[in-house]
Amino acid sequence: MAEPTAPLRCLVVDDDSLALQIVENCIANTPFLAHVASCNSAIAAAEVLRQQPIDLLFLDVEMPLMSGLDLLRTLQDPPLVILITSSKNYAVEAFEHDVLDYVVKPISYARFLQAAQKALAAVEARTSQATEAIEVPQNTQFTFVKVDSRLVKVLFDEVRYVEALGDYVHIVTGQSKLIVYSTMRAVEEKFPASLFVRVHRSFIVNLKRVQTIEDNTIILDNKHIPIGQTYLREVFQRLNKF
Repeated sequence: MAEPTAPLRCLVVDDDSLALQIVENCIANTPFLAHVASCNSAIAAAEVLRQQPIDLLFLDVEMPLMSGLDLLRTLQDPPLVILITSSKNYAVEAFEHDVLDYVVKPISYARFLQAAQKALAAVEARTSQATEAIEVPQNTQFTFVKVDSRLVKVLFDEVRYVEALGDYVHIVTGQSKLIVYSTMRAVEEKFPASLFVRVHRSFIVNLKRVQTIEDNTIILDNKHIPIGQTYLREVFQRLNKF
């Protein structure tokens, strides 16, 4: 049975103090959410996101100096995002930024809860995939990847990490660096979940090769790999059980 998911750490961003208070009250009445901070500007929110881990961002769009969408454009690895706005005109931009849900003001608790439950389901699905990982059978300790016109054998145990490079991935082993036309999702499905963990939108690492973690950065063979905020919880759960 999967362990209970810890409350999702929430940041609320809105220049409307009344809307800010409504969302804070909704969070307080939702057991699987925990209010961490509130900001009345995207600039202040960016600083909070730099300083502490946030699982879920409730974000207004129309704010002075920097809009909510402008904030998302600056984030290399944003947390889960629920837009809360007075306008219905940002649906396309929301989709482009992989926003989890789009809530139009005025906010009802029922609609808030529906959006929050999507966030909980997304986190639980990711955690479940990790905790239900099984040991790799002895006859599946490797895979073949296509490099140019060749099929190259890759031993899972020798892989240090995988890095996203646009439409390609960079598979780094002790002996080679392979550039493969693939997606990170395809790598996650192909590589054993008992040995590998996604630590960032752009990185998957071999748990056996992790040497040090400092300031939410994995040091692996002198390579510094950032841990994305949305992956922090899962990464430390996996490392503690490995």
